[in-house]
Amino acid sequence: MTLFLLAVGAAVFLAAALSVLYGSMEITFGQVVNAVIRPDAADQRHIVVRELRIPRTLGCILAGAAFSAAGSLMQGVTRNPLADSGLLGINAGASFALALCLAFLPGLGFTGVVIFSFLGASVSMLAVYGLMSMRHRKLEPVRLVLAGSAVSIFLSSLSQAVSIFFQIGYDLTFWTAGGAAGIRSRQLLLAGPVIVSGLVAAVLLSGRVSMLSLGEDAAKGLGLEVERSRFLCLLTVLLLAGGAVALTGPVAFVGLLVPHVVRFFTGADYRAVIPCSMAAGAFFMLTADIISRTINAPAETPIGLIFSVIGVPFFIWIARKEDKGFD
Repeated sequence: MTLFLLAVGAAVFLAAALSVLYGSMEITFGQVVNAVIRPDAADQRHIVVRELRIPRTLGCILAGAAFSAAGSLMQGVTRNPLADSGLLGINAGASFALALCLAFLPGLGFTGVVIFSFLGASVSMLAVYGLMSMRHRKLEPVRLVLAGSAVSIFLSSLSQAVSIFFQIGYDLTFWTAGGAAGIRSRQLLLAGPVIVSGLVAAVLLSGRVSMLSLGEDAAKGLGLEVERSRFLCLLTVLLLAGGAVALTGPVAFVGLLVPHVVRFFTGADYRAVIPCSMAAGAFFMLTADIISRTINAPAETPIGLIFSVIGVPFFIWIARKEDKGFD
């Protein structure tokens, strides 16, 4: 685990440096250093580095770590290798909130969109939890997936209806494809503390997730409060995925793909999987963002499209590999 974290940590540092160095405007390494150490408000290159590239880089690191940690939590809690935060309706809830913003508050800035997206994700998860709590039902993994899928389908349908009626389909599609171009310092100040709190909570809960991944009977036999632990894990997923979706949109396959890659190196113990997934997720997100800026420069390719090209074949492979169950 330690060696993996050191290697991926170095890769994240290198990817972050490249993310700050490369973009549509050519800026030398020396100018980047000067922009950080001795910023000049009159120099356009310094403004680009400090106001655009650094916040974007930090946002990608946070979002990638958050999506991956949320995916790890979901896969451990539900014992489902194909699970990610989308099963809780978080992505659909954020998309529906955005559709409402575009339809009724067209002049709302990106900061307002971040706030409403997180609120939409929260309401969606509360709806899932409410469905699970009806008639005092337990938070069983199968019912959780069914409730989350039902809420996701319902909210996605409402989003499409709003987009068609108000003719905002292009703007909504652009956001749901995922991207980091709109991240600024103000949005980081809003979403950053939420994501960091979720990352800390995920690490603290990693031991419980390992026990939950063994099954409910085994977890109870080890003395774990199963219902309380599941609730805390789902609340943490909300903080992580809600904050990340608000920043970059619902980037698909990050939370699904990264934990599987990490488990190949660390094994199935979530005390190692979760922190290593955070580091690997940050690296993958940074790399995808760099590709999105350079593959069709000066235009940007949605990050979600890049992950989908890799993620769809990976998803099919995992589905075939795990058709007999998930340990």
